[in-house]
Amino acid sequence: MASLLLPLLFAFLVWLAPAEGHNITAILDGFPEYSVYNSYLSRTKVCDEINSRETVTCLVLPNAAMSALAAKQSLAGIKNALRLLTLLDYFDPQKLHDIPQGTTLTTTLYQTTGNAPGNSGFVNITNLRGGRVAFAAAAPGSKLDSSYTKTVREVPYNLSVLEISAPIVFPGLLDAPSAASSNLTALLEKAGCKTFASLLASSGVLKIFQSAMDKGLTLFAPNDEAFKAPGVPDLKSLSSAELVTLLQYHALPTYTPKSSLKTTKGRIATMASTGAGKYDFSVVSRGDDVSLNTGVDTSRVASTVLDDTPVCVLTVDNLLLPSELFGGAPSPAPAPAALTPSPAPSPAKEAPAPSPKSKTPKRKHRSPPAPPTPASEAAPAGSPQSAADKVADEKSAAVRPLGTLVAAAAVSALAALASIL
Repeated sequence: MASLLLPLLFAFLVWLAPAEGHNITAILDGFPEYSVYNSYLSRTKVCDEINSRETVTCLVLPNAAMSALAAKQSLAGIKNALRLLTLLDYFDPQKLHDIPQGTTLTTTLYQTTGNAPGNSGFVNITNLRGGRVAFAAAAPGSKLDSSYTKTVREVPYNLSVLEISAPIVFPGLLDAPSAASSNLTALLEKAGCKTFASLLASSGVLKIFQSAMDKGLTLFAPNDEAFKAPGVPDLKSLSSAELVTLLQYHALPTYTPKSSLKTTKGRIATMASTGAGKYDFSVVSRGDDVSLNTGVDTSRVASTVLDDTPVCVLTVDNLLLPSELFGGAPSPAPAPAALTPSPAPSPAKEAPAPSPKSKTPKRKHRSPPAPPTPASEAAPAGSPQSAADKVADEKSAAVRPLGTLVAAAAVSALAALASIL
């Protein structure tokens, strides 16, 4: 009996094991004829968007065609073109030739950006005479100038890589704003981040960000409403050095668009991390929603203002408050009697005087939107836990893989069955 159950259980555990996602750049590394296309996937970080999709078809261009597309174009425009070449459906040769009524519209990564006017983020696939399959943008006036050449790689129903003869473009697709020609202050003001832009200019941090734009910069700009939210600390009480640190905490020294944030593991260092303290945060991703957790507060990434390698400007809903400036300082281990403090005594009762060793130094700045829970309430007696540690523990428990738990239960069941047999 056990000999029959073992193969079944093994097959069940294999089925439970999560399938590894595809890596488009690793796949194309084995095809030097697409090296130019592959290099632009990495430089624009479109590869991260592709790898995050469960089902996708990549229309790749040979080196000559890709070089012609990239000539005299900004990386922002090239990124739009690569997104339009990424279909959010699975197409293999058989499906291409069996399209109902000979033509169909399919959505692309470009459509998901929200920057595609009308249906311009769709691609028209049409079967022509002689078995030729052609592609064109869905924008009015677009011509079927690109055609299917051959299949490069297939991972049935998840990833299909097809070579096409020419890029798919339409007027305006490549005219994306570039970092070199952008006025950072004007972009922020237009995006509803006037207060943040003013602070950058008055503090001198704007010059720091502008000098970093050539090498890599990702900026998280709080909107004007974020500065008016209840509980936001009074920034006027900060010293000049603390204000500079706070503003630098809203930037990364690398190009990291929203799609790349989704794949980030662990905590991320910011431009403030060069000073005393870590000044980092973690990323929480749920579907298309991305939030930044500082340990003091959480802020949602709301929109993309500029995405042009190596610069990305994103808006966030809340001010990012580093724990080094606004988190509660760790308290010394209290005496047993002080672990469960009673409410403030009434005039009729006299409270015991605290010992000098148990007195916590008063912080100059401590007014976060969501103050951390006191250690005496957040952890059992004898094991104080910081707010950041508690958030990390809750996050770790929330993301425990279901497949691992089920697999462990299956192994336990097998052990019990073997003991009975």
